[in-house]
Formats: sequence, structure tokens, C-alpha cells
Amino acid sequence: MMDLRPTLAAPDDDPYLWLEEVEGEAAIAWVAEQNARTLAAFADARFEADREGLKAALDRPDKLPMVTRRGPHLFNFWQDAQHPRGLWRRTTLDSFRGATPEWEVLLDIDALAAEEGQDWVWAGATTFPGTHDVALLRLSRGGGDAVVIREFDLGARRFVAGGFDLPEAKGSADWLDRDTLLLSSALGGTTSSGYARTIRRWSRGTDPMAAPVIFEVPEDHLSAWAGVDREGGRESIVFRDGIGFFDATIHIGDRDGPRTLVPLPTDAHYTWQHGFIAVKPRTPWTVGDTTYAPDTLLGLALADLLAGKVAPRLLFTPEPRRALQNFFWCDGRLVLSILDDLAPVFTILTPGPGAWVAAEVPGLPRIGVVNLWPLDAEAEESDGTLLALAQDPVTPPELLLASTAPAAPALLKASTPAFDAAGLVVTRHEAVSTDGERIPYVQVGPKDGTGRAPVHLSAYGGFQVSRLPVYSTVSGRLWLAKGGTAVVGQIRGGGEFGTAWHEAGRGARKAQSHDDFAAIAADLVARGVTVPGRIAAEGGSNGGLLIANMLTRYPERFGALFCTIPLIDMRRYTKLLAGASWIAEYGDPDKPEDWAFIQAFSAYHAAEPGRPYPPILLATTRRDDRVHPGHARKMAAKLQALGYDARFYEPEAGGHGYGKDNSEVARFAALGAAFLRRSIGWEA
Repeated sequence: MMDLRPTLAAPDDDPYLWLEEVEGEAAIAWVAEQNARTLAAFADARFEADREGLKAALDRPDKLPMVTRRGPHLFNFWQDAQHPRGLWRRTTLDSFRGATPEWEVLLDIDALAAEEGQDWVWAGATTFPGTHDVALLRLSRGGGDAVVIREFDLGARRFVAGGFDLPEAKGSADWLDRDTLLLSSALGGTTSSGYARTIRRWSRGTDPMAAPVIFEVPEDHLSAWAGVDREGGRESIVFRDGIGFFDATIHIGDRDGPRTLVPLPTDAHYTWQHGFIAVKPRTPWTVGDTTYAPDTLLGLALADLLAGKVAPRLLFTPEPRRALQNFFWCDGRLVLSILDDLAPVFTILTPGPGAWVAAEVPGLPRIGVVNLWPLDAEAEESDGTLLALAQDPVTPPELLLASTAPAAPALLKASTPAFDAAGLVVTRHEAVSTDGERIPYVQVGPKDGTGRAPVHLSAYGGFQVSRLPVYSTVSGRLWLAKGGTAVVGQIRGGGEFGTAWHEAGRGARKAQSHDDFAAIAADLVARGVTVPGRIAAEGGSNGGLLIANMLTRYPERFGALFCTIPLIDMRRYTKLLAGASWIAEYGDPDKPEDWAFIQAFSAYHAAEPGRPYPPILLATTRRDDRVHPGHARKMAAKLQALGYDARFYEPEAGGHGYGKDNSEVARFAALGAAFLRRSIGWEA
């Protein structure tokens, strides 16, 4: 008899729990068999050509190198065909401006991995402020979130003998002085989400777990974090108690612990510099007789706030389709990143005792996607220099040097094209969702269609993350360059139009964001772009949850689905790896009142026999220590038991992504594209 478990009626009767054993013998054998079947079906000569072409594009020597300034040097992490794991290197700004910068290689990760026999993946570095002559390097095994932290001498280009060396764990460290670190590590005790619960002051040459605890958060909170503020040559420590994904309390203190609570709402986002603080509340905030709306930006004197004198100055007021995406300080000025009906706008505010003076950042594009951030890694070392990255779906990224001063940006570097975009046009459209809301999406493809366009449709719709139409080497080569059409949706749950847009697709309204995605698919058909059987949809992580729900809720609108590194089992997600940290986004399935709405988007339990499900490929990575690989494994096993055409693929490394190097990314993506194209009956 067909095994229907687990079901919505009996959600805890799960016959596939053994697949949650990441390295379990039976689970690994099942994965190996599934991988072999999937590769045998799709890894043919066409797949190999796509994989090699994509790898070459990702490895091309004239792609854009991203940089960060630390002291007199620009630092860059670089991967290419000769250095698949990558090089940590540096140069000067003057050299970087030239056609062929002179790079000093500090660490070759491929050589290190070979020497130590470890599957090392670069996870970043924190150099010592001021001199930047030593660094704390973060190295991951296989690409997971957990890292080892080791002290590195930049001048000698080697690890410091007897230096700071922290075993593998989720967390971070920051310099207090040359012999003392602030340690936020899960080794010292974890929250229910698996993140650091304590902050320790770790002295050189001592056992880190014997270091004094100077801050601790409750076990049911998300995480503890601390960092050092050196503004004006004075040291203070910022302690953050992450209550949940969208709530935190922040204290200012010293090496012995927190001293002063920053008296602001726990759901507000705020940052300070040079005596002023900018605050964006997530929910209405009442001060005296005035209530400020969510996403309003307010400016205050930090000293007044800490003294209880709360008299905010209004800096930005949101509108239904004009939202503040980000704000940050740079050399005493506040930089605002705004999306005005998805068009990028940047404003610089100079605070003062009276009005804060506003000015636009001149010379930046008003179409496409533009990001702006400080060039300097350390805020106290900044001279106001900014970097801007500008791109659109058919224009490769350009890196611009900008400033908080009123000066036009200068082109630093431009990437070469990764695919042939000749004949492609970019258009914007809106679908109408089930509740009447207009859902924007961007379409890229040939100007003249046949009404049966092979469409690659993707979106995210969660955690207030904005999904914008950037230049994609992957979809460009595997879909657009072959004559296909690519569509990116800005569905609710994301942050494209601010907190209200997120709230409309969060928690009890999460299923609404899935309705938005299905509405885009229907609109593509209604506009005559394509037919349902030619729509191939893809999504990862929270977007993987989206794709799984397209399978169970809207199967008739799609020809094939590629579901990657996904959440799917929403009954047990809080018990798997970092799942408890996302309760604020999805709800708590252990609470009956929450499970009442969560079950509406738990595709693992909703899957049932006899439905017109399209072919689906579920793919994850074994080293994903954020979203448990058991989600994809169990969904594939259940669908196969129900008799559906469900494929599965799981490489060993990759972390919460598609691979630790360009070769692995190319293999993962090319396999997914091969599956999608053949499942909808299209080959270029």
C-alpha cells in the first residue's frame, strides 16, 4: 500500500526521520543512490558543455574584483580557474585604478587546503584596526556557517605560532587589543537556534572557554554579539541581545560588561556616529504626543537619548511604493538608500543642532540596481569614500568610486560580459494577486515572442529581503543566451516596498506571498508570453519553501520546479539546525494557534497522491548547517513514495549555497537548468 505519511491530519507520524541524520549510514547510502540516478538522467554532453561554459564565465580573469580598504591597502578575495578555492590578496587604490593592478597574495587557500588536508573555504577576515598587520581569519570546512578562527601575520604571510586559534563553531571574534579578543562563539554555550549565547573576554595564551563571561543572553533568544566602537580614540563595547530575528536590545559598556541600555524599541533598527543616532522603527513608535509610522527615519543626539530626552527629528517618511532599504554612517554623514517604485535613490544627510542638511549623491544611475557602501572596513578610519555597484539584467556590473562630498562618482572597474545579451529587452509588469494587490515583476528576453516562451521564473519573498533584477551570469548563460526568457518577481514577504510589504507575507500571511508568485505565472500566460507547461520555476532557501508550495498548491501553473537548499517540513523546522531563529518569520509550530496557519504552507505534509504535480528536482548540500538537508531529502523520499517524478541531488560541500568554488556552483546550476529545460520540453 502507498505510504501517505506524514499528513496534515497526522503531522508527527513521519517515516523519514532517519534522513535527518546528516551523516547517517543509511541516509548517505540513500543520497548516493539518488545522486547517481539524477546524474545518469541529466549529466550528458549538453550538461557538460553548460557546466564548462558557466565555469569559464565565473572564472574569467576580467570579471569584477570587489575590494575593501583597510589602512593603505585594498583587500580582495579572488577565485579563478587556477585558484578555485581562492586567493586573499591586497593592492593600493592607485594600483587598482590601473588596467593591471599589482596584487600581493597574502594567503592561497588551495595551497593551505592541500598542506593541511582540510576542505577549507574562505569565510572572511578581521584585521587589527589602525595597523592592519595581523588578522583573525575565518575558515569553514566545506562552506558551512561554522568556522575556525586563526591569527594570521600579514607581513610574514603565515599563521602566528601560538597565536589565537579557536576550534570550529558558529560565531565571531573582534579585537580589543593585540592580546585580547571579544569572543562571540557557540563553543561557550548555544541558544536554541545554535548561535553564541555568551560574550567572553579572551586573553592571549589562555583557554578560551575559561575566559570570563561578560555578557549572556537567555537560551531561548536568538544570539549574543559584541563589537568594539573606537570613535574619537575612546573604546566602548556594543553588546547585542538578539531576542528574535527582528528584535534586539543593545547596551553600551566596557570590558567588564554592559553599562547603559539604549532606550529604543526592540524592533527598531538604529546606528550612531559622531554623537548622532538614526532610528527606523519597525512598528509604530509613540514619543510624547507623536506616533511615528513604521519605516520612518528619525534623527537624535545620542547623549540626549541616553539621558532620556527623546525629541526625534523626522528625516524620511515612507510612501506605499517608496521605501528606505538601508542607511549607514560614513565619516559623520548619514547615507540613505531608497527604492522609489524600485528605482534607486541615494540621499546624504549631514546632522547638526538644527536641521539635518540633505543632498543627493550625484551621478549615480536612476535605473537598474545600484548598491552603495563605505570603502573602508573600519568606520573610524573612513574619509567619506564610498563604493557603488551599478548593473541591470543585461548590463554587467560597474564599480564606481563615490563620496559623501558633493562630487560625481568615478569609474573604477567594469566587468566584461558573461553572456551575449544582443536582442534582449528588459520590461516591467504587474500581476494581480488573489487579494487584488499589484505584484511587480521584471521580464528579460527576446523582443518578439511566439506565445510559448521557455520562462525561468524566480523570487524569494521573505525576511524583508529585496529581490531585484541584477546581472546574473548563471541565468544569463543557462537561459537567456539560449533564447529563453527570465523573470524575477518582487513578491510580498520581501522588502522592496518596506516593512508593510514584508508583513503582508510573514507569519499567518506567508501563504499570501506564494499566491503572489502563482499570480505572476498566471499573468505571463494571460499576457501571451508563454503557456503553463513552459514555465520553469526556481527558488532557494526561503525561496525553496516557495517552490515546494507551488508544487502542492499551484501545480497546474508550472512545467517544472527546481527547489534548492529549502525549508519544507514546517512542523519540525524549529528543531533542525538554525530553524528556531526563524520563528519570527514563520511562526512556532509547537503552538496550536500558529500551526493552524503554518500547515497551510507546509508542503511536506500537504503533498498527496493523485495530483497533477510537475516534475521537481530537490537539491541541497550536506554541509549546509543553516537549513538542514533533511528538508529536501524527506520531501524527495515522500514524493517518490507517492509515485511522483521527483529527483534529488546533494553534493558533499557547499554550505548554504550552490558550492564552495566556481566548479561546484557551475555543476549545481547546470544540472538544475538541464532538468528544467528538458522537463518543459525545451532545448536551445
